[in-house]
Amino acid sequence: MTTTALVPPSLDRYDGWAACVADFGAAHMDGSGYHGPPADTSREGFASYVAERLLMADPAWEPPEGRVPCSFAWIVEGPGSPDVLGFLAIRHRLNDFLLEQGGHVGYAVRPSRRREGHAGRALALALPMCARLGIDRVLVTCDDDNVASARTIERNGGVLEDVRGVKRRYWVTPQPGEPASPA
Repeated sequence: MTTTALVPPSLDRYDGWAACVADFGAAHMDGSGYHGPPADTSREGFASYVAERLLMADPAWEPPEGRVPCSFAWIVEGPGSPDVLGFLAIRHRLNDFLLEQGGHVGYAVRPSRRREGHAGRALALALPMCARLGIDRVLVTCDDDNVASARTIERNGGVLEDVRGVKRRYWVTPQPGEPASPA
């Protein structure tokens, strides 16, 4: 059986991260923390990316306007695997945009590794982390036409509240647990 783990962004996973980013091509990478131009996949750009992602999880971090503290994790096939299969973000609180569109948890699995159950297992690992952050109701959203993501959320206890525009909005009540903490 395939296992899935969440690990914190780290410099020792450069090759796996770069391959994952390349697999996405120009597609948006939910959960990666990228907003804007394509990722700088140079080693220097990668080091800056990792440092920024780790900083954003620090409770003392003062986010700029429109941002919230966020813990990032990389989805891997077991903690020792060098391959990065995707990205996951846990937003510690919601702003107006996240309440309508983005939710507390965002995730994306690289195109070549989809339909293997990684997204569902990653979301299951993220929910106890949300509970430890004090999030007692977790909002998870997906595009209305993304049947696979809707099933993933529903299998993890998501209850559909509504559809707003093109986004399905689900609430999940997380149960405390002991998955590996990404940050």
